[in-house]
Amino acid sequence: MAAKEHSFDISAKLDMQEMKNAVIQAQKEVDNRYDFKGLKAEIDFNQGAKTLTIISSSDNKVDAIYDILISKMNKRGLSINSLDEAKKEDSSGGNRKYSYSIIDSIKQDEAKKIQVEIKNLKLKVKAVNQGDEIRVTGKNIDDLQTIMKHLKSLEFKSPLVFDNFK
Repeated sequence: MAAKEHSFDISAKLDMQEMKNAVIQAQKEVDNRYDFKGLKAEIDFNQGAKTLTIISSSDNKVDAIYDILISKMNKRGLSINSLDEAKKEDSSGGNRKYSYSIIDSIKQDEAKKIQVEIKNLKLKVKAVNQGDEIRVTGKNIDDLQTIMKHLKSLEFKSPLVFDNFK
């Protein structure tokens, strides 16, 4: 009888409902903070366009809102790598506007880097790119766990998610 194959998928999926919840929680905290009273302090999450915009009176205030949002994302297990700063610009009324694009897939060049990293570990596994995700298969569960640990220790632009571990 052949040994059972084990596998897991590497993707950059972002739980959009959890992201929405993090934004709502961050906006509530900002609305209740004394240092934002009377100031514009807005977080706009556009799920369809996969964008997030923060508007406030100064760069410092935008940074403070961003920090609050990051803490809410962390509490919900969302990677801060999911936000990629697109641009900073002036907004109406002398406000500042920061735009972020939401990353929820692994780009091709990064998928190749991940596959090279897995290959360099010289373990008896296969890593197959399947479009939005990479399927890693092997007979030894320890090898798969070693790969996960190794990839988590590296810096990738995409927020890596490991799921479907079988």
